Amino acid sequence: MSIWTRIGEALSALASGESLSHVFDTLKTPPERSVAFTIAVIGLGAKMAKADGLVTRDEVAAFRQVFHIPTREEGQAAKVFNLARQDVAGYEVYASTIAKMFKDDDIVLENLIEGLFYIAMADGQYHPSENDFVHTVANTFGINERSFRGLRTRFAPDAPPDAYDVLGVTPETPYEDIRKVWRQKIRETHPDQLMARGLPEEAITMATKHMIAVNQAWEVIAEKHAPN
Repeated sequence: MSIWTRIGEALSALASGESLSHVFDTLKTPPERSVAFTIAVIGLGAKMAKADGLVTRDEVAAFRQVFHIPTREEGQAAKVFNLARQDVAGYEVYASTIAKMFKDDDIVLENLIEGLFYIAMADGQYHPSENDFVHTVANTFGINERSFRGLRTRFAPDAPPDAYDVLGVTPETPYEDIRKVWRQKIRETHPDQLMARGLPEEAITMATKHMIAVNQAWEVIAEKHAPN
């Protein structure tokens, strides 16, 4: 049974009157955890697209880039997306579900926030309502303000990314300690590691984008410390 078939079954339970939180409660352990994760990510992505009051084609296209959906499974994914994007009410349930499932996995949670920023910026504008939405989700995930700002600078207009913020360090952090942080983030973001921790293969696109940003940040910092 594919993950998308299992998602279809969960949707049927929702359609029959079961609450979203109750459905998620039945999907706490592997491999069902991947089903809950997928539903929650699609739900947050759809509600992110709706946060500024209008779901545009660009935002839908951005969602598809962030979260890969096989052609044969597009019908099931569309059901979840359309259910979630009816309005933004209830997005806290999706956010809290993911926060509980990955409470000890900051990398996964940061990947998801990056995906939301990517969707928010798809139409070329970063609306205050979208910022409030992502900020609330980040708080629910337990992501601190410095990390949130570091993620936002990679996407928000007129805010070039700060290499130290991307790695979660400061210019005062010893160079060797920064190197250790970089190596640790690369290990944590490896697709095999993420799938082993419950992230479905379809969501690895977000991790890949994160790994690229981490490597670029390290290159900037390493160049600053290179001998003249």
